[in-house]
Amino acid sequence: MSTADFHSAHPEPAKNGLTKISWSASTDRAVSIRVRSHTCGCVPTSYELCEAAGLAFIRRTVRSSTGTHVSESPWMRRAAADKLWTALLEGWAR
Repeated sequence: MSTADFHSAHPEPAKNGLTKISWSASTDRAVSIRVRSHTCGCVPTSYELCEAAGLAFIRRTVRSSTGTHVSESPWMRRAAADKLWTALLEGWAR
């Protein structure tokens, strides 16, 4: 088994004309949050597609020498979050 077997998806590089995601500070909005999908944690910025309380959002984690910063996209209906998640993975949203 190679180390490649342990990696998750890596978002494609950002493309011209991408959609800017309005990131805000992470809050304790729900008691339980389910992570439906995630990108690889081998890079400083990783993402998780999350679901809670009937809504979905993307969680962004940025790790640096000054610490870890977690932020969230707006909470939205699952279909809209799935579309935004696909755009993020394809480089059309950040």
